[in-house]
Amino acid sequence: MKVRVNEDMCEGHGKCQAAAPGVFRLRDDDVSEVIVDEVPAADVEKVERAIRLCPRQAIAWVKPA
Repeated sequence: MKVRVNEDMCEGHGKCQAAAPGVFRLRDDDVSEVIVDEVPAADVEKVERAIRLCPRQAIAWVKPA
C-alpha cells in the first residue's frame, strides 16, 4: 500500500512522524514527507493512526490505478 502527504495542507505538526517514524519524517521546511515507496504490512496500523491524528487531514492512502 502507498500513502501520500498533501504538502499544501501539511502544517508540520509532526504527529505522523511520531505515530509512524519508519514511514514519515519532517523535512527542514517543516512539511512531512513519506520516506517509503510501499508501507510495510507491519506499519499499516501506525499509518492509520497517523491519518487519524493529522490535524489538517493531509495524509491519505493512494488508491491503486
